[in-house]
Formats: sequence, C-alpha cells, structure tokens
Amino acid sequence: MADPACAATNVVILTTFGLDEYVFGALRAGAVGFLLKDTPPEELLRAVRVAAAGDALLSPSVTRRLVEVFATLPDPSRLGSGTSPIDLTDRENDVLRLVTAGLSNVEIADRLGIGPATVKTYVSRLLAKVGVAERIHLVIYAYESGLVTRS
Repeated sequence: MADPACAATNVVILTTFGLDEYVFGALRAGAVGFLLKDTPPEELLRAVRVAAAGDALLSPSVTRRLVEVFATLPDPSRLGSGTSPIDLTDRENDVLRLVTAGLSNVEIADRLGIGPATVKTYVSRLLAKVGVAERIHLVIYAYESGLVTRS
C-alpha cells in the first residue's frame, strides 16, 4: 500500500533562470508548471490553482522555446501518429489552438463559453487521439502537423 506521505504532488517551479536545461530538467522530474520570477503575483496564484487542479502551466516564453526546440527534432514520429494530421472536430481544433496558446482549462472554458470539466474532457480526447500523455505534446503535435503555425 502506498505511503500517503509519498502521494503525488503537483510542483510549479518559480525561478530566475529560464534556461532550457532547467526547464527540461524540471519537466522530466515531473513539474507541472514552470514560471519565471518576474511573473505577476496574480499569475503565480493562477499557476498554483491550475497545478492543484491537475493541469499544467508554463510561462509563455518557456512554451514558445519548447515548441521551437521540439519542432527542430529530427524524429517527429516519437509523438503518437507523427506529423499526419488526425481528424478533429471543430471544437477540438478550438481547444487545441487555445492549449497551444498556453491557456489553462478555466481560461479555455471562459473563451469558449463552456465549463472547465468540458474542456478537461476535450483535452483528454485530444491526448487520446494524438496518442500522447502530456499537454506539451499536444502543443508540439499541433505545430508539427501544421494545425497551428507560428505567428
């Protein structure tokens, strides 16, 4: 039986250093959030709430760099179906685009006029359709498949 003291904890990293190796190391270690110390206090509170709800949140600059790094990897077949686009509904495309913008489930729900639980369902479906386990992989898939482009 698992020790309750060892229960999973959702960790948000707050750091001065947004270096790629720190970001990648934190994510590999299981962090669900990575923010720079110049993040406004209200965003820090939002990040804690997002992490407590079981979602992930990255600083927009960190998300952008992760996408840039992963977009240059030579083997995109590591992610589910590779680079061939999958069949998504219009609403799934809407949710995917907002996930790639770094929005939380609550923010996506507000933008689309639906409930956070519904957004969570859409994100779960997207994860299953793409064949990945993490939101960041949805972002990578969206860029590699051309569903979302850099602006």
